[in-house]
Amino acid sequence: MSISRELLKATDQLVSRLRGLRFADPVSHVYNPLEYARASHELYVSRFGNTKKRVLFLGMNPGPWGMAQTGVPFGEIAAVRDWMGISAPVGKPSPEHPKRPILGFACDKSEVSGRRLWGLFAERFPKAEDFFAEHYVVNYCPLVWMEASSRNRTPDKLPAAEMAPVETACDAYLGEHLRLLQPEVVVGVGGFAEACLARVAQSTGSGARTGRVLHPSPASPAANRDWAGTAARQLRELGVWNG
Repeated sequence: MSISRELLKATDQLVSRLRGLRFADPVSHVYNPLEYARASHELYVSRFGNTKKRVLFLGMNPGPWGMAQTGVPFGEIAAVRDWMGISAPVGKPSPEHPKRPILGFACDKSEVSGRRLWGLFAERFPKAEDFFAEHYVVNYCPLVWMEASSRNRTPDKLPAAEMAPVETACDAYLGEHLRLLQPEVVVGVGGFAEACLARVAQSTGSGARTGRVLHPSPASPAANRDWAGTAARQLRELGVWNG
């Protein structure tokens, strides 16, 4: 079985393990784009996840205007459609929050984190195939949690008891990526992702070096001060890039 098919098998196992989990107030809605945006996610994995990688980047979970719309990690629509060349029909989560509609590739909002991350990669690698020859990006968890107000709720804000089955499923999913892609360097996009990488790398016996880059979220004052320059410097310090 090809690497991409094995990754998609791991995706199906993750979806199955997460399906049916319940979360208490203030969480009112939970989206899983690996289900309703499966077609575009499968294109991403099939096109770019079919070879071993030198570098694996790990994000936390989808943003409402990125992967939640496209099924691709940090899935800023312009980057996914125009740089990666991926577009596919996207379904709907159920129930759908009226303030967080899923419009797929017709969504006109921008995912700032994704715009920054993929923008940095596209600037260095004008052809997506050149980036993905050695690099790959995956999210630790595919779930989007929202409160009744539509406010996003990140995994680190959920009760430990609710996160326990999520963590078990997502650790196994990440472990499969480490096993199949065999990266030399694993880079957490932010501290949460770095901690997940360190934990799973240790438990699976991966020899990959672990590091992190600043998360590109606009909620971070540091990220709003030349995020691209900071991240590029951090990647050079990690030995991921030269020059």
